[in-house]
Amino acid sequence: MAEINHDAAEEGDRQLLSTLPKKERMWKPFFLYRGCWLTPRAVTSITLLQSQFAPRPDDVVLATFPNWHYMNKDHVRGYWEQSVAEPHRVLFLKYDDMMADAGKHVKMIAEFLRVPFTGEEVSGGAVEEVVSRCSFENLKSLLVNSSGVSDRIGGMPMENSSYFRAGKVGDWKTHLTEEMAKKLDCIVEEKLRGSGLTF
Repeated sequence: MAEINHDAAEEGDRQLLSTLPKKERMWKPFFLYRGCWLTPRAVTSITLLQSQFAPRPDDVVLATFPNWHYMNKDHVRGYWEQSVAEPHRVLFLKYDDMMADAGKHVKMIAEFLRVPFTGEEVSGGAVEEVVSRCSFENLKSLLVNSSGVSDRIGGMPMENSSYFRAGKVGDWKTHLTEEMAKKLDCIVEEKLRGSGLTF
């Protein structure tokens, strides 16, 4: 790797930051860079990383938060195993299954919470109403989600709309190649081996 000219990098960072939309927050400014509101340090770190490293076509994940505690955990398997051991305390649902039959899963959640729908509620359309109000399309269109901003990610503001993609089963094909998907499938298969959980 070539040695980094820090003076040139700092000047380039200043020039880049001067062109980006800016919001003053309580103690520091945030800049809109590639759809995310970031601190100046985060923007400069990203641009430095991008200038020094290039992803290979077979990369699945190039970089992530170095100490993110979930990366090395088998939390999905743990939730699954707990749901098998204590089904009255942990309800494990799969997105694909919920999308295939939302009404069935709404009733399942209500029963799990010990507030099942009455026969009158079911015949009166209450289940369908809950499904409609909780639908991806409805939640995405709410004003707070289409125009609001959240400070939840490490104190950095994020447009609420960025939490929504297509909301469809199989949307991974938009973001991953077949080869990437196969690598992820192998990792997931290895992690879930012997658990009884299938995907």
